[in-house]
Amino acid sequence: MAATVISPAAVQGKVDAMIDLKLLRENPDLVRQSQLTRGEDPALVDKLLAADEQRRAAIVRADALRNEQKTFGKKIGQASPEDRPKLLAGSNQLKADVKAAEAEQKEAEALVAQLQMSIGNIVEGAPAGGEEDFIVMETIGEIPTFDFTPKDHLELGESLGLIDTERGTKVSGARFYYLTGNGALLQLAMLNLAAKKAVEHGFTLMVPPVLVRPETMRGTGFLDSHADEIYHLEEDDLYLVGTSEVALAGYHSGEIIDLAQGPLRYAGWSSCFRREAGSYGKDTRGILRVHQFDKVEMFTWCKPEEAAAEHEKLLAMEKDMLAAVEVPYRVIDVAGGDLGSSAARKFDTEAWVPTQETYRELTSTSNCTTFQARRLKVRYRDNDGRTQPCATLNGTLATTRWLVAILENHQQADGSVRVPTALQPYVGTDVLQPVK
Repeated sequence: MAATVISPAAVQGKVDAMIDLKLLRENPDLVRQSQLTRGEDPALVDKLLAADEQRRAAIVRADALRNEQKTFGKKIGQASPEDRPKLLAGSNQLKADVKAAEAEQKEAEALVAQLQMSIGNIVEGAPAGGEEDFIVMETIGEIPTFDFTPKDHLELGESLGLIDTERGTKVSGARFYYLTGNGALLQLAMLNLAAKKAVEHGFTLMVPPVLVRPETMRGTGFLDSHADEIYHLEEDDLYLVGTSEVALAGYHSGEIIDLAQGPLRYAGWSSCFRREAGSYGKDTRGILRVHQFDKVEMFTWCKPEEAAAEHEKLLAMEKDMLAAVEVPYRVIDVAGGDLGSSAARKFDTEAWVPTQETYRELTSTSNCTTFQARRLKVRYRDNDGRTQPCATLNGTLATTRWLVAILENHQQADGSVRVPTALQPYVGTDVLQPVK
């Protein structure tokens, strides 16, 4: 886990955007197709190419004028006293030209950066379309049948003394809640099991900050299309994370990391916060869609050529956890238009929710290729000693939302809920009984 830290001065200034300009110049059709797969504007590619040409021309012009200024300075130093005033006048004009060229270069670079930030990561293998255009990869487990009318997770949570949304709303407002008694223990059971499995698979467990600076939030891509979902503390200019992925990604920002022994893998245990700005009227009952929740999130730094295999590894770990809590689920390949800007491909696992008679998302795992590493300036040395951008991946291993699927799928006719075997040692009982 050794890492070489670059000096702070080397990482200040504009943030690197995710699109590799060399790749863009050599294969613009690839980026155009990615934009189409996302349902976004392919014309941005041509605007970026034109802006990149202007930027390179501005750099050449500014460099030439600086060299001319340097040469002219030597000429003034060697000039006779009678020739010097005329040369000094020319020097002042040249100085003004250099200043104008540098301003032009700065403006051109800003335009390129702006356009780069407006283009999402290049999609790799995801189907085209929007939220409903996913592909079901596999369906696992049997959907339960009940010889009684099943209760939803909130009714179960209240009768079992696990969930209190009424007092959560009283104290904090809508979409807040208390987990009480065995409800708190059940969540801790999930998260402890997830942490244990992560450590067994070589992940370093971390409790990261939940407040991050703008450059970290921006570097991970969450200030692009998801900016309205994030809580911002204006007075301190800090953001509350919606996932520990953000803080884990920022952990190595501005560093050259050592991947010679394989990927660096972290598992972050943290509270997470989301405004749910676009969900007015959706999932208002219970704890399916809330403002605050807890989560264990996996995060990997690896070489780009290892990313696809690492993605499968994270998905396998998520499936192992879902098997441990004994809920039926399916795995979907998320369509390009439903990807976040940082993801090149994303697999979601969705558990069956009996009272809704549908599958709902429990976890997701994303391959972000070099998108985040380019922005956060995280590199590794290849076999030739040259620095290259890393790939990053993330995946959820357990979160509060899982309680919905666990309670509903394991409920029994008498109103009790069976605790999955793997969680029983942490909860201390095999059945949750209604509270009298």
